[in-house]
Amino acid sequence: MSEEERWPSEAGSGAGSGGAPASGEDIDPRFEEQMRELLAEDAYAIRPSPAPYPAVRRRGVVERRRQVAAAGAVLVTLAALPVGAYAVGVGGRSETASPRPSASAPPSPLPESSAPVSAPATEPARPATEGQLLDGITWAQAAEGLKKCIAANAPLRTAGERSLGKAADYRIILAMHSTGDSNAPGDGMHVVAVSKQATAAQSIRLICTVKDGTGTGANTSVGNAAPEDGGPVSVDMNSGMLYQQSIIDRGHWKLPFGWGIIGTVDPSVAKVTVSYGDATGETVLDHGWFVAHGTLDRQVTRAPHIKGYDTAGKLVYDSDQDKYYEKTLP
Repeated sequence: MSEEERWPSEAGSGAGSGGAPASGEDIDPRFEEQMRELLAEDAYAIRPSPAPYPAVRRRGVVERRRQVAAAGAVLVTLAALPVGAYAVGVGGRSETASPRPSASAPPSPLPESSAPVSAPATEPARPATEGQLLDGITWAQAAEGLKKCIAANAPLRTAGERSLGKAADYRIILAMHSTGDSNAPGDGMHVVAVSKQATAAQSIRLICTVKDGTGTGANTSVGNAAPEDGGPVSVDMNSGMLYQQSIIDRGHWKLPFGWGIIGTVDPSVAKVTVSYGDATGETVLDHGWFVAHGTLDRQVTRAPHIKGYDTAGKLVYDSDQDKYYEKTLP
């Protein structure tokens, strides 16, 4: 038997015995289509279902609310803790909590504080200019000299005399070197002070002399010494001890001689000049007083010459025309 004759027989025998088709060409097209449908159905069956988003969202919202509620409880607990309580630190460590004011609680009222009480004044008022402290005298020395003078003279005053008060009642308007003479030997310091707040009728003018650290003398005048018919400038006649030496030493003064002179002025007076010997001294207006000082290099016989001017520069006072002023020295 030839090859062509055997092949159909084997082919038919294989098919009849139930064997699988020998090649893809013999597969029934309907079978292939069914297989594809079955595979597609199985693939869809094993695909994961979509995530339940609404359920997950609800769970997250519930969890956040639980955490917020827990945090709020902690804050309330912390706000209720007293000062000095312990707060939970990092890593479970406990630390002392610093007291912090509550934002909702009103601030604690401050303790009532009384107005500061000023200590009683013990120092006199200063002069209008530092130039009124002469000959190297410091402010502390002038103030201490005034205190010593008041303390030394207080026991000497009789019951009918007015008390000198205390240094704080005065304003120092001049401090200068004092030249000793035959009547009062020994150099020292003059301190001139006037009441700083008293009325004109109650004011005190005080010329203290301090020698060797002790108040040795006090020349005083009380009230307004200016005459009623006087001019706008009134020279203090008791201040002669500041600008002359003792009559005993007339013609034999110690030179050079530092001098001073004081007096009162009306508010209308804007300028005062004082000349003594051949020179014109320096003059200051200080709270209703004029204060002048200078240095003499020779003996003189005439008192200082004083002139006063108003704000327009007009001469309103001349000591040469003042009937109360002693123009010559004794």
